[in-house]
Amino acid sequence: MGGGSGRDVTSAMLASLTHRGPDSSGEWRDDLGNIWLGHRRLAVVDLSEEGHQPMVSPSGQFILTYNGEVYNYRELKRELLTLGFHFKGTSDTEVLLAAFEAWGVQVAVERFIGMFVFGVYDRNESCLWLVRDRFGIKPLYYAQHKDEMVFASELHTLRRVRWLDDRIDPDALHAYLRFLCVPAPATIIRGARKLLPGSMLRWDGVEAKQFPYWSLEQCARKGLDQTLSSSFEEAADELEVRLKDAVRLRMRSDVPYGAFLSGGIDSSLVAAVMQAEASKPIKTFSIGFSEPSHDESPYARAVAHHLGTEHNELILQAGSIPDLIPDITMLHDEPFADGSSVPTYLLSRFAREKVTVALSGDGGDELFGGYPRYFWAERIQAVQRLLGCNGARWVGKGLASLPAGLWGKLGTVLGGGYSGAHSLSDRVHRLANYLACPPEQVYEKIISAWKNPADVLGYEMTSRLGPGLSDMQNLRWSEQMMLTDQQHYLPDDILTKVDRASMAVSLEVRVPLLDHRLLEWSWRLPLQFKLSGRGDQGKLLLREVLGRYVPKELFERPKMGFGMPMGKWLRRELRDWAEEMLSPGSLASSSLLDVDCIRTVWREHLAGQDRLPQLWTILMFQQWYHSRYSKTPALCVE
Repeated sequence: MGGGSGRDVTSAMLASLTHRGPDSSGEWRDDLGNIWLGHRRLAVVDLSEEGHQPMVSPSGQFILTYNGEVYNYRELKRELLTLGFHFKGTSDTEVLLAAFEAWGVQVAVERFIGMFVFGVYDRNESCLWLVRDRFGIKPLYYAQHKDEMVFASELHTLRRVRWLDDRIDPDALHAYLRFLCVPAPATIIRGARKLLPGSMLRWDGVEAKQFPYWSLEQCARKGLDQTLSSSFEEAADELEVRLKDAVRLRMRSDVPYGAFLSGGIDSSLVAAVMQAEASKPIKTFSIGFSEPSHDESPYARAVAHHLGTEHNELILQAGSIPDLIPDITMLHDEPFADGSSVPTYLLSRFAREKVTVALSGDGGDELFGGYPRYFWAERIQAVQRLLGCNGARWVGKGLASLPAGLWGKLGTVLGGGYSGAHSLSDRVHRLANYLACPPEQVYEKIISAWKNPADVLGYEMTSRLGPGLSDMQNLRWSEQMMLTDQQHYLPDDILTKVDRASMAVSLEVRVPLLDHRLLEWSWRLPLQFKLSGRGDQGKLLLREVLGRYVPKELFERPKMGFGMPMGKWLRRELRDWAEEMLSPGSLASSSLLDVDCIRTVWREHLAGQDRLPQLWTILMFQQWYHSRYSKTPALCVE
């Protein structure tokens, strides 16, 4: 946090982040009291007082408050020692400060490998630097008013400042209902912003200037210009070497560590490489569900047994969910409707009983082509190229007009890849719906909860927020979707979910697949090394490497995802809670939502239609709104 606020306010700000740093706290003020930096520490590297923050650089020029890890700190430290720097302890924080003095803030940051946000005050230049890691693994919120600047890891901390405009931003609410989260740089309130991934902000007391120090789009362009000429097997060899290095760096810790293990491709690969690098069985953690349709725990158990890890398993019962919902909602400073935040929180809480650091497999889908939308993009683009837009439109209309029963019979005949009549029918009708659309509309239809949020809000967005499909030339639709997911879906949804769920229980989660060097290399891969030419199979290169550690029969199965049978639960175990949140009186209390529209969707869901995506955005908004603004009934958008 930073700024010139009074001591009572700054103390309250610091206390509000105790869960992110339960081990110690620290403060630093300048002589005039105009600059204040605070820090809550989760001790992971150098547990002694030598790692205490805020920390001052050797010359006294820089003062740093820093969250996260720079994994290559040992390599940087060796280089800095040759330049004449001396170190009191073994923390990466001390290395960062020496790097700032040796190379300057911007050049130093470009050399960091890790996940981090920090505020560093430069006494010589009388300026504050705010910096966020390349992927946005760690969050940073800030707000400016006249000559004051405040920043923090969580939005609710900023609300302690009296001048913050905390009215709901109508465009942010509109974007949330479409994308399940509030896209950066916006926040749900008008007065605060998120620092963009890969960006720096320099504030001189008057003006704040933000600029990127790393560009994902430039990485993609460079990679496409330098496509690998190696064979598939050679590329798999190189991926394995790079992944081992990324995992090895993230195993650096002075506290116990383990791995999340779902039994899927990504987490299994990370766990396998960890175990190969470890000298004793690593701890692995999985969560299962009482509903077999969503339960991957048997697969995780089998992978763990094969690898020889010390496996820990928790089975989630539907009856425990209603009591958890308020807690889960409060993890997020903004409305957030990714339903997998519930199991992610429970998994984090479960793992924290035995470890302080956990490695996860996040990023594999976005970097190596794992989502079904990439396969849809390939199909749609192929049909449109073959038939032209008009021809594709007529084919789409024809497919949509055929009865579902016909596809059910065909699915029975085909068998194999189609798990049932409804599965094939659903695929065909979705394809028909997308065939006549341009790329950006296809992407938006696939990822949107509410196709038109104006239906429930009564107004259109005035300024565009959120992902719009990348328009980079020479990219196929599937590649454009991957790039857009890396730019938006990863930081705004996936990484936000993991950070809030894990830090709520003081667990640090590290993501080796999001080593920026690995991403830069992934853009050099031919698309056929990621997606199969036929069928719905992605992450081909990851599968190849994983097969060197785990028998393929343990992981070659349809993608399940880390979700819950929430649609069924809303009709049963969660119905009373949902009825309360979706009652006309509750919906009307904010004066923001169309009550009749939402009640209609709720009745449709109870009648058997799947309206979970739409309902979950409303339920999470309702829970968030009433927890944050129950004492402010006049709050409204303007």
